[in-house]
Amino acid sequence: MPVTDPRPADPRPTEPDPTDAGPTGPGPTEPRPVDAGPTDVSGAGPSPTDVSGAGPSPTDPTLTVPPLPAAAPDVRLVAVDMDGSLLDDAKRVDPSFWPLLDALVARGVTVCPASGRQYATLRHQLGRDDLVYLAENGAHVVRDGVTAAVDGLDAEVARDVVREVRRQVARGADLGVVLCGLRSAYVERTDAAFLAQCEPYYALLERVPDLTAVDDTVLKVAVLDFGSADTGAGPALAGFADVAAVLVSGAHWVDVMSPTADKGHALREVQQLLGVGPEQTVAFGDYLNDVGMLAAADWSFAMANAHPAVRDGARFVAPSNADNGVVRTLRALLHLA
Repeated sequence: MPVTDPRPADPRPTEPDPTDAGPTGPGPTEPRPVDAGPTDVSGAGPSPTDVSGAGPSPTDPTLTVPPLPAAAPDVRLVAVDMDGSLLDDAKRVDPSFWPLLDALVARGVTVCPASGRQYATLRHQLGRDDLVYLAENGAHVVRDGVTAAVDGLDAEVARDVVREVRRQVARGADLGVVLCGLRSAYVERTDAAFLAQCEPYYALLERVPDLTAVDDTVLKVAVLDFGSADTGAGPALAGFADVAAVLVSGAHWVDVMSPTADKGHALREVQQLLGVGPEQTVAFGDYLNDVGMLAAADWSFAMANAHPAVRDGARFVAPSNADNGVVRTLRALLHLA
């Protein structure tokens, strides 16, 4: 069965003066409406605010035209999910992101790519060390190219997860396991269909005969379900919830991690390290593994393509990843040309 959405987005902005930290503006509770916008006709009550500036989506009548702040807020930290948020549906970074990233860094804004992806993959994609990477859903934090924090999964729990997946496969489930370690990621299933889904996310990927024999610090166990993670691997692994965090991180992926590993926990650690508050933090996400991260930011944006639970938990709605929503929103929010 093919997997079409394996897991858990313009013109170039003007480069600001690096000494200009940007004006201080009102927090997210003091918006300036730019248009009355359409009313919510869904009958579901108020919904998050759409900041696209383009009005409601043709398929979503609950979106409204944004209330934008009168002045750019004092943003010091931007955390952005990759798949489904910064990356488009072809898993590409829009070219307009690169000058925006330069502009943010020049303003003294710390940018945090936050992803279930491996650090080596994120570093290869973004090509720079002046960022803080929240890799492996927050289990591995890297600052200035150096590991700053690791929240690993108990090794015996990881082995038990591998054994449980093997049992599910023996019963007919079409599952595969990636054991995500600090040095590399590891797989014992080696068919082309499975590897094709793993390789985009793991620049360092080793094939081994037995995952339970791997000697590495385990960051998480990622399970690919060629069916539905919500109805397949997720429920199958729910029994580990008393010793690990079991998170459906994409339509076809389930991550089993340390009980305290989470993008939100990692982002709060970064906030404390940098002396930055939630009111100075912007976060973008689309799937369930982003909920904790969005809760750590006053400027929390669910992508228009986000899971309903993510939409419900965010303060605002950004244009979809297919519409370059991260770049468009940051440029509008921070008044970048």
